[in-house]
Amino acid sequence: MADFKECSLQAMLKGMRDGDFSSRELTSFFLDRIDALEGRIHAFLSLKPESALQQADRADALYVEWRAKKRASIPSLLGLPIAVKDVLCVDGFPCTCGSRILENFHPPFNATSVQRLLDEGVIIVGKTNMDEFAMGSSTENSAFGPTHNPWNVEHVPGGSSGGSAAAVAARMIPAALATDTGGSVRQPASFCGVTGIKPTYGRVSRYGLIAYGSSLDTAGVMAHSAQDVEMLLRVMAGFDPRDATTSDLPVFSPLEDQNDLHGLRIGLPMEYFIEGIQPEVDVAVKEAVRQLEQHGAQVLQVSLPHTRYALPVYYLIAPAEASANLARFDGVRYGLRVEEEDLIPMYLRTRGRGFGAEVKRRIMLGTYALSAGYYDAYYGQAQKVRTLIKQDFEKAFEFVDVIAAPIAPTTAFKLGQHTDDPLAMYLEDVFTLPANLAGVPGLAFPVGFDGNGLPIGMQLMGPQFSEQNLFRAASVYQSFTDFHQRVPLDVQ
Repeated sequence: MADFKECSLQAMLKGMRDGDFSSRELTSFFLDRIDALEGRIHAFLSLKPESALQQADRADALYVEWRAKKRASIPSLLGLPIAVKDVLCVDGFPCTCGSRILENFHPPFNATSVQRLLDEGVIIVGKTNMDEFAMGSSTENSAFGPTHNPWNVEHVPGGSSGGSAAAVAARMIPAALATDTGGSVRQPASFCGVTGIKPTYGRVSRYGLIAYGSSLDTAGVMAHSAQDVEMLLRVMAGFDPRDATTSDLPVFSPLEDQNDLHGLRIGLPMEYFIEGIQPEVDVAVKEAVRQLEQHGAQVLQVSLPHTRYALPVYYLIAPAEASANLARFDGVRYGLRVEEEDLIPMYLRTRGRGFGAEVKRRIMLGTYALSAGYYDAYYGQAQKVRTLIKQDFEKAFEFVDVIAAPIAPTTAFKLGQHTDDPLAMYLEDVFTLPANLAGVPGLAFPVGFDGNGLPIGMQLMGPQFSEQNLFRAASVYQSFTDFHQRVPLDVQ
């Protein structure tokens, strides 16, 4: 069987179209990788290998018919295996959100982002592990056990989309859908050395994405290169009448090959290069920016002065929205139900048993912030500062096209290192939260490794709906570096 570990998505699709290999061969390769590595990585919560192979056979039959009859068109992603984070609804799969309270929930429909990919012929192999209800930065909050980082299984993969990031990094799957509420695509992408996009809020429909923070949640994608990520996002994006927050702006056009970045202005925000950042992270990000400058970009200093307020603002707004969104999981309509004679005890025992400690903590924080007498003092003030954070970005983008910054203060930390210190865990998201609060896109990609062989990532952020500029810069960078192509030694 061919080795597809280093193939791009474009190469996979071309090979299937040309008849060099079949979708069954491709899908079988990744299913074998999952079978060999899942016991060590624990990236998946559910798998359907037999169904995936049946879909691969149908894709192969369509390819044979297409080649024989020279039909004008064929689905653009036909036969490509992917995985989906277990917070996005997929008909035929459970959707647990990493929580016991939804352990047996099987949605009867597909999320819009998933459906659009299915319409183009993708094969969904399985659902990936995550922090419960996307609340966490390490995937240690999953009710079904933590995911391990393929670069060092004693370290976390990041979160909350750690299962998707680890699966892509370990070449268990060539691409995976994920979500980002406060950094949950970009931070695990950084920790696992893959490329991931948090699109502009409203670029991709949230229909079928089980909500954590409704004004912050975005569906994104992880793969190995900016070109691969761009190709999938372009299919997922666009207006959806079932989500009133989606934009009706045209979807960006396909990325064109470019060798330089002449005319691109890159901003370096002083607030992101702070005391306490791991020196190797600081050096790697600045070196990547210097290399972009050598390829034609202009680098300028910018300031985002309200960045230091992003952490407290996020941890008022997101838990407040979570408090409202998670009220629906009460044992009455769907999900776990702990039987009791009276309604209130049933509520209490169902939610007490079904939710984990971090989810309970955030529900209590959010409920307090929304309570009478505290709404204006906490939630109301947080929304005002959120506007200031958004205005910081708008002012900076008057002078630059993209902003380059670290993704996390450190590389992947050890499993259990922050388990008993919630504030230390929350601080891992200090560089990713502002983009969610401002609704701007952020693209993460690897730019080096630390002394322990753990990946270092950088993020590029741009004005709303400027994803194409981010892909352009990252694609040029990846044309002369190979960090995105490296495979963890332990899983080769």
